Amino acid sequence: MITGSTGSANMVRLAERRVFSPSFKPLYDEGMGLVEEAAEYLDGEGRLAAKGLPRTVAGLYAAESMRLTTRLMQLASWLLLQRAANSGEMTREQVAVEKAKVRLDTASAQEDAPGWEELPAAFRDLVRRSLRLEALVRRMDREIYGADGEGGIAGDAAHNPVSDQITLLETAFGRG
Repeated sequence: MITGSTGSANMVRLAERRVFSPSFKPLYDEGMGLVEEAAEYLDGEGRLAAKGLPRTVAGLYAAESMRLTTRLMQLASWLLLQRAANSGEMTREQVAVEKAKVRLDTASAQEDAPGWEELPAAFRDLVRRSLRLEALVRRMDREIYGADGEGGIAGDAAHNPVSDQITLLETAFGRG
């Protein structure tokens, strides 16, 4: 029996079951695979494609690639924390404290933004997939930990985001 944030002792929370069971592996693999795919694209084919873009579109590409990278780092941090809890390396309470530093609300340019359709199709696909994954993880996070409850989703804006990411990664890999 799993108790939910609604207070119902009989409520089964599917997101919690998924994250804290072997069925988490496909989600983890998808997220980490997307991180690797985006890194390879941005460092290779994407870098070449960006050089041929008109100036205004190149600016949009640069801004959106930063957002994409940030979004994927946040997702990777969340996934690593959940994996640590799933494998018993961290308690759920430890994860809740650490995940308070994770932001799952990275903005993105709208698809109707000027120049969006001129961006490389592979890049637009990576952005869309990252946004879809972020939305899924955000829903799961809210179901498991509650919105703005202990550790909230957005984290504390006063923290240094780079330092927070380093701390999260060190914790997830057991070096913290």
